[in-house]
Amino acid sequence: MTELTLHGVSVSLGRGDARTPVLRAVDATCAPGVLTALVGPSGSGKSTLLAVAGALLRPDEGRVLLGGTDLAALTDAERARVRRERVGYVFQSGNLLGGLTAVEQLLAAASVAGRPARRLRAAAESALAEVGLAHRLHHRADRLSGGERQRTALARALFLEPDLLLIDEPTAAVDRTQAAALTALIATTAKQRGCATLVATHDPVVAEAAGATIAR
Repeated sequence: MTELTLHGVSVSLGRGDARTPVLRAVDATCAPGVLTALVGPSGSGKSTLLAVAGALLRPDEGRVLLGGTDLAALTDAERARVRRERVGYVFQSGNLLGGLTAVEQLLAAASVAGRPARRLRAAAESALAEVGLAHRLHHRADRLSGGERQRTALARALFLEPDLLLIDEPTAAVDRTQAAALTALIATTAKQRGCATLVATHDPVVAEAAGATIAR
C-alpha cells in the first residue's frame, strides 16, 4: 500500500510580478485505504493541491512523495508515466467522452495506458458492475445521469488499479440521496482497494464520511 505525503509544498500561479501564492509550505498526508477530504472555501487552493498531488503541476518548493518516489523531482516524461500508471483521476464534470459507452470509457483509458484493451472487456464490465452500473454498460455518456457519469468516471479511474485516487467535487452535480450513496461507494472502494484517496469537496456529507481531513 502506498502513502501520499506533501512536505513544505509551495505554489505560486501567474507570471512575473503578477504571480500569486496559492499554496504556502503545505504539509499533508493521505494514507492508503483511507478517504481523505480536502476541504476549504473556493480559492483556497484545493484544485492546485490536487494537481500537485497528481503530478499535473510541479511545485515551486517542497516534496511530493508517492510511496518512495518524489514526484516533484521527476522529469516530465517520468511524471507522465506516473500519471498513466499510478494515479486515477475523477474530475468534477466526469470528463467522459460523449461518443463512447460506459464500458468503452474504461477500455479507452486502458488503451492510452498501453494495456491490451480487447482483452479487458470482461474486466471493464465487472468494474462497472462494482459501482452499480451493470445495467448501463452500453449506454453512451450523454445518455447517463449525473450520478451515473460520476460512477463511470470512478470505475474508469480505478480500472487500472492506481496507488492514488484523486477526486474533485464528486457530489456537486447530484442530489442529496445520490451524494450520500456516491460518498459511501468512494469510502468503501478506498478501503477495499487500499489506495490513498484524496477528495476535494465543499460537501459536508463527504467531509463527515472521511477518515481524515486536510483543511485549506
